Amino acid sequence: MSAHDSELAAMETNPKFIFFTDFDGTITLQDSNDYMTDNIGYGAAKRKLGNKDTLEGKIAFRDSFKEMMDSISTPFSGCIQLLVDNITLDPYFTEFLSYAKAKNMPVVVLSGGMEAVIKALFTKLVGEELSKDIYVIGNDVAVREGKRIEDVGGWEIKFHDESGFGHDKSRAIRPYANLPAEKRPTLFYAGDGVSDLSAARETDLLFAKKGRDLVSYCVREDVPFTIFEDWSSITEKVKEIVDGKTNVKDAAVEGYQMYKAGLAKPKVLVSGHTTPMTKSGTNTPR
Repeated sequence: MSAHDSELAAMETNPKFIFFTDFDGTITLQDSNDYMTDNIGYGAAKRKLGNKDTLEGKIAFRDSFKEMMDSISTPFSGCIQLLVDNITLDPYFTEFLSYAKAKNMPVVVLSGGMEAVIKALFTKLVGEELSKDIYVIGNDVAVREGKRIEDVGGWEIKFHDESGFGHDKSRAIRPYANLPAEKRPTLFYAGDGVSDLSAARETDLLFAKKGRDLVSYCVREDVPFTIFEDWSSITEKVKEIVDGKTNVKDAAVEGYQMYKAGLAKPKVLVSGHTTPMTKSGTNTPR
């Protein structure tokens, strides 16, 4: 399901809760764009160098990501097949989807990747019945001039907006966050990377993946969060909030306490460099 038709499409059923989430590395166990780049693009070494340059502010994420996608010449259907055959789902995400559907909680995926890829993976990984209810907002795929999408080098990424990320996720959440108090649902967000930070600022509770860069940025930027390792912990915490056993403010405090206790240490980045703790995440990877 596409959420492009209306900026408040997820309000159709008047939900009390909406769950926004990143896709690559959050719902899936691998990053689909990295997987393509490493296997049929210019390779892991150059990708990691691009990540490093992006972190150091030498290149915008949008430009680095376009270089990654431009290095892939495989016809688009071949890219889809490669990913369908190799990308795996968090083992507890389907359980969360079933719970969300039962509770009239729309799930909105905000991704720096491509909608066509995400929808194909959802169809394979969670099935048509559950995937049809997921709203997806991401980048598009364009056919290169003079070619067909199934030609070698026949496609390119078409970014969602003009921002330095190519897709500023906060723009999709803000209309919901700005609803009048009597209509506004509680907003959740799950993510693992730095591009998720702008989206997290618009929600009531951020689930930040344990050991990932987003945790460090949230601590430095004073963004409330709680830790998750997989979607079973997300489901458990959301159930507590929906059932009134806790609230989003207390859940956020828990995240910082876990960080101080050493239970959410950031990993070394794939490039071999730790994330610099700057005040601005504008040009940092997803």
